[in-house]
Amino acid sequence: MQQENFTRGSIGKQLLLFSGPIILTNLLQVSYQLIDSLWVGNLLGASALGAVAVSSTVIFTVLSFIIGVNNATLTILSQLKGKNDFVGLKKYTNAFTIILGSMAVMLGILGYLSSEWILRLLGTPESMLEEATGYLRINFLGILFLFGYNFIGTVFRALGNSKTPLRFVVIAVILNTFLDPLFISGLDWGIQGAAFATIVAQGIAFIYGVYISISHKQIPFSRPSWPKMEEVKLILGQGLPSGLQMTVISAGSAAIMSVVTSFGSDAVSGFGAAQRLESIIMLPAQALGTSVNSMAGQNIAVGKWRRVHKITLNATILNLITMLLIALLIFVIGGWGIRLFISEPEAVRFGTDYIKMVAFFFPFLGFNFVWNGVVRASGAAFQVLILNLISFWILRFPLTWLFAQSFGERGIAYGLGSSFVISSVVAFCYYRFGKWSEKELLKDDAESSVG
Repeated sequence: MQQENFTRGSIGKQLLLFSGPIILTNLLQVSYQLIDSLWVGNLLGASALGAVAVSSTVIFTVLSFIIGVNNATLTILSQLKGKNDFVGLKKYTNAFTIILGSMAVMLGILGYLSSEWILRLLGTPESMLEEATGYLRINFLGILFLFGYNFIGTVFRALGNSKTPLRFVVIAVILNTFLDPLFISGLDWGIQGAAFATIVAQGIAFIYGVYISISHKQIPFSRPSWPKMEEVKLILGQGLPSGLQMTVISAGSAAIMSVVTSFGSDAVSGFGAAQRLESIIMLPAQALGTSVNSMAGQNIAVGKWRRVHKITLNATILNLITMLLIALLIFVIGGWGIRLFISEPEAVRFGTDYIKMVAFFFPFLGFNFVWNGVVRASGAAFQVLILNLISFWILRFPLTWLFAQSFGERGIAYGLGSSFVISSVVAFCYYRFGKWSEKELLKDDAESSVG
């Protein structure tokens, strides 16, 4: 479980070795949700699957904010790692644990108490309201476990170790795969059994993460203590914009769906299937964004700007090659991929046409992950929030709506694709000409430690 020092060594080799386990981790996270849906759908039927789907939307929306705040962990701890500031690492790991843990507990309690009200607000059919409420409440009770093992994984990545977090997700996925049928059917707990299987699997993964962290002394945990005000300010200053960024992305995706729904149920089904494919297609680009955040953060902390720009160049080229190869593959077998999820001919046609048209625009979306990841590594979290606001609300949604009005259902792909290109140009211009490199995230902390 070696921690990687990214301030020296082969950048290309480090990118490949560091991003590889992140891709696998993200792929397992996607399969986790898929396995859950397969067991519920096959053992309990369509109504139960619908209840899970509605509840999962609520869970994702709530968690997207706390996961966004958690992303600040990567920036701050990677810079401290680059400085070899072990006192700072211990202080900020403690501060993140207290602050994010408290947020998770509060969200868990509020979510549990308001589950039925939230589901009614979303218009959940009365026939599935009881099941959906039970499922959602149990998930809110276990939200600390989901937060916990994701947080520990993020800390490991900030320290240059992407392999250990992969273990946590493997454990959670394997446990969930076997516990789902046992709790749902074997113990006859129904949909609540699926929820219990989820939190038990995540809870064991979390406990294992804590054990590895403490027993192997891989993470500088200390006895919990309330963080200092400057630590709280820095964490919230980085975390709140990151959390809002995730909320912006969630809301932007919902806005895009409102354009799709205007073309009827076949378009919605086809687009939904295509989105499932996209969630897999974009895994390499997302992993590169996470990798450069950690790698660039370590180098920014010690002023190795030439190496920062080499990391960016390597990641940009790797993204281009990888996403073009994936685009070619999708162009050839896209229809087969869509038919894995749906069978209705018109829905399959829409999904296939859409995914083939938009596939060759994915490298541009990948560029956004890379360049924004480097900017975020400097501590410019607010600037990345603005870039995402531009990407989703000034470009993606308006262009999708405009092209859909002009070209019909094919305009959805045209609008999204063109927004990927333009937003990548905006992201590059800020990376090249913006003042993000002037950000001194740990200036006060460094000075105080020297003094």
